[in-house]
Amino acid sequence: MKKKILAIVGSASENSSNLKLVQHISNLISDEVEIEIFDQLAQLPHFNSEQSQDNPPALITKIRQAILAADGILISSPEYVFSIPSGLKNLLEWCVATTVFTQKPACLITASASGKMGHEELKFIMKTLDAKISENTCLLISGVKGKLDADGKPLDEDLTVALLNLIRHFEMEL
Repeated sequence: MKKKILAIVGSASENSSNLKLVQHISNLISDEVEIEIFDQLAQLPHFNSEQSQDNPPALITKIRQAILAADGILISSPEYVFSIPSGLKNLLEWCVATTVFTQKPACLITASASGKMGHEELKFIMKTLDAKISENTCLLISGVKGKLDADGKPLDEDLTVALLNLIRHFEMEL
């Protein structure tokens, strides 16, 4: 039976480097793993703590179920103003009052101009949500625009090796 990864793209941009990167990674994943890409953060309603537990919107229930059903979560996100994008933060806030990420293997990629602060924030939030992450399943790609071609494939050998190592470690966690 194939393992399932839910890949969450943290960018709302239609021409996102992070979406292209996730699409490229889906081609590198082993045949025993299936990836479903979620790139619709902009469609999620704004977080409302009063609805979060007792009356979540249907789209929130659907994404929570997708997270719960997945064997692992891959998040690829840019950094905006030294933080994670608001759409990704919104999704994660909708999940705080749940256990959908509890001990769920997670692979975290921050691909941005700099990304360091956003990457640290994403790791901190996912640890707070009790996701299962390690340094081997986290990757910061600074200067991403100059490191990927138009299809999201790495332009240099170092990034290719880093992605393959990341994927190998993540698949071992599933």
